[in-house]
Amino acid sequence: MSQSPFTLTPELEDAVRAFFERIPFNRLLGIQLGEMSTERVVMHLPMKDELIGNFVHGILHGGVISSLLDVVGGAMALIGAFERHQHLSGAERMARLSRLGTIDLRIDYLRPGRGRQFTATAVLLRSGNKVAVVRSELHADDGTLVAVGTGTYLCG
Repeated sequence: MSQSPFTLTPELEDAVRAFFERIPFNRLLGIQLGEMSTERVVMHLPMKDELIGNFVHGILHGGVISSLLDVVGGAMALIGAFERHQHLSGAERMARLSRLGTIDLRIDYLRPGRGRQFTATAVLLRSGNKVAVVRSELHADDGTLVAVGTGTYLCG
């Protein structure tokens, strides 16, 4: 018996949104969840003084960059893992996937993070039984590619 193609229902999207919005660190940074689909996740981060790493030039802190790329990558890994758990109810699925964690994260800082808002995107490279690999990018509001990342996540 074959399963129907996986789609991200509004209920699952709401569950993912609630999951990430409940994380205090995400709220502290000011991360805003944008687009979510089985193909990609998009998040936004408005610049604020508390996120500056180089106060002379007003550049986004590298730790904030890596955190944002980790969060967007984790959201993509979570959505990628949903397909394997589509036989479960939404609540059971979220309970099982609440153990999501970062195994490895590599960030390449390409340019200084200058701008008023930043956009992080993530795409799933592979989702296996226990591990997902995600590629992510961070762009400034003028389109400049600031950093790229590859994350490996434990997801279920």
